[in-house]
Amino acid sequence: MNLRHLRCFIAVAEELHFGRAARRLHIEQSPLSRTIRKLETTLGVTLLSRTPRGATLTWAGRVFLDDARRIMLSVEQAVASAKAAASGSQGILRIALSRDIGRARLSALLALCREESPQVNIRLSEVPLTELVQGLNANLFDAGFAMVNEVEDGIIAEPLWADPLVVILPARHPLVAFKEVPLQEVVSYPLVLCDPRACQGCGRQSERLFRSVDVQPIVAEYAASHGLMLTLVAAGYGLSFSTAAHLATCQPADVVVRPLAGQSASITTYLLRTEGGMTEPLQRFIERAERVCHQDASTSRAI
Repeated sequence: MNLRHLRCFIAVAEELHFGRAARRLHIEQSPLSRTIRKLETTLGVTLLSRTPRGATLTWAGRVFLDDARRIMLSVEQAVASAKAAASGSQGILRIALSRDIGRARLSALLALCREESPQVNIRLSEVPLTELVQGLNANLFDAGFAMVNEVEDGIIAEPLWADPLVVILPARHPLVAFKEVPLQEVVSYPLVLCDPRACQGCGRQSERLFRSVDVQPIVAEYAASHGLMLTLVAAGYGLSFSTAAHLATCQPADVVVRPLAGQSASITTYLLRTEGGMTEPLQRFIERAERVCHQDASTSRAI
C-alpha cells in the first residue's frame, strides 16, 4: 500500500462514482478500479460496494476513509514544513477552519500575523467540525476556528468574535418594508438554512434561535455553503440568516439585509485548542486574534 492507493481510494470514496473519481484524478477508470481492488486485497477487507450507479462505502470503508484522510493531511503538512524551512521559515502553525466561519476578520488576522511575524508560516486547512476536533486530538492541528463550543473533554473553546444575526431577504420580498424584521414574521415564510452536516456551527446556533420562540420553521432548502444560501435566497426560494462578517465579501446585489427586531441573537466564533501548554507562536497568534476582535469592536462603536 502506498500514497497513490490512498489518493485513489479517497477520490472514489468522496465521489462515490468510479468515472467521476477517474476524471478527478486524470486517469482512466479501469486502472483506478484495479488500484482499489488491489488495496482491498492488501487490507483483506471490502472498502466499497459496487452498484450499477456508482459505489457506496462499507463500514470498513468509512473507518478507513477517516484514517486515509489523516495520513494524507500529515504527508501534506510534512511537505509544507520542509518547504517552509528551506525558504527560511522559523516556525509553522497548523490552523484548521470549519467550513461555516466568516472570513472578514480571518483575513485581517492573517495580514497582522504576516506583518508582525513573517517568519512563522501559517498553514490553513478547511475541514468539517468532526475532522477539526479529531485533528486537534491527533496533533495534526495546533488550533482551529469553529462556531461551536460544545466539544469533547480535553478541548478548550475560547470565544473570540460574536456577530449579531441579520435577516437575508430577496430584493422584492414584502418584509423589505421593515427596518427591523420581527423573528415571528421571518419564520412565517419558508427558510433556506445551512446544511447541518456541512455547517454544524451555524446549524446549532440556528436551532437555539428557533427554540427561543418555540417555532418549528418551514425549511425550503438546506445549503451546503454560505454562497449557495445567498444564491437560493436571491432566487426566491426562501429567507435566511447571516452576519455582517459573512456578508462582508460576498453580498450579492439582489438580496437585502435587515436586522432582527428585538433580538440579541448572535453567532459566536470560537478558537479551539487542546489543553496544556502552548507554543510561543500559538500564544502570539491567539493574542493577535483577540486584538483583531477588539479593534473591530472599537471601529463599530466609533461608527
